[in-house]
Amino acid sequence: MIGSRVPAPEPGPGSPRTTGRPRWRAWPRRVAVAAGRLVRVAAQVGSASVATPDPSAAPLPPRPRHPGSVRRQLHSGPGLPVLVVGALMLLIITMLGVERLTGVGILPDRFIAGLAPPPKKYPLLPASQPLGIEAGAIDLDAPVHSVGVAPDGSIAAPTAGRAQEAGWYDQGPTPGQYGPAVIVGHVDTDTGPAVFAHLRELRPGNRVEVTRSDGSVAVFEVDRVGRYDKEKLPADEVFGDFSRPQLRLITCGGRWVGGQTGYADNVIVFASLVQAR
Repeated sequence: MIGSRVPAPEPGPGSPRTTGRPRWRAWPRRVAVAAGRLVRVAAQVGSASVATPDPSAAPLPPRPRHPGSVRRQLHSGPGLPVLVVGALMLLIITMLGVERLTGVGILPDRFIAGLAPPPKKYPLLPASQPLGIEAGAIDLDAPVHSVGVAPDGSIAAPTAGRAQEAGWYDQGPTPGQYGPAVIVGHVDTDTGPAVFAHLRELRPGNRVEVTRSDGSVAVFEVDRVGRYDKEKLPADEVFGDFSRPQLRLITCGGRWVGGQTGYADNVIVFASLVQAR
């Protein structure tokens, strides 16, 4: 069995979407919207110190207008808070531009998740549900169906009746989109091996192909294979890397402990998109 302790990622600013245009295409608009919000907040903060006039006080006499008063109003600045926010946003946009042109990382990955485009050397595919998965190195050839979130908050595993199928986590990106697509599967059942029985035998450089509903095939190359205690799963490594289109294959491993846990560990394959056809 696969077990039930693969935590589903919490939604947030860097959470991926499975429909619509790729998130990275909208990063200039997102930065502009964020800048606008910060400017409005700064303006509110800057105006909070203005005293409210006493309605019972006698009105002040009109101030004489001088020819240069209008000119001074036109040249008055928006205030220090607004200028600071604008400078910070301009700096962020500039740094993103430098990263895109040079390929040198400047901003932290978590900070720019969903804003920066993927490196040019990697393909990027639109949203399309996976239908099948193949890995010649371990004789894997199986259908893929969708799974969601289990009642305990973890990623749901395929039912026992579909143990020879893999399950794509449908709250994340589809394979080939920007971010980590997650596919889970059982390692065995009470009657014998299951779909991911040999997943731990994959090695760096092995290819994994995912057939998609739009007729395309996303080809991934294995970066590494790890085994982790289910209570100490590296959630940031599994769900938080948005540096390029990626794939995560997850099953069970380690010693059998029984109960709701099943196997003590999770075997996780980390792979990156290298080709699309």
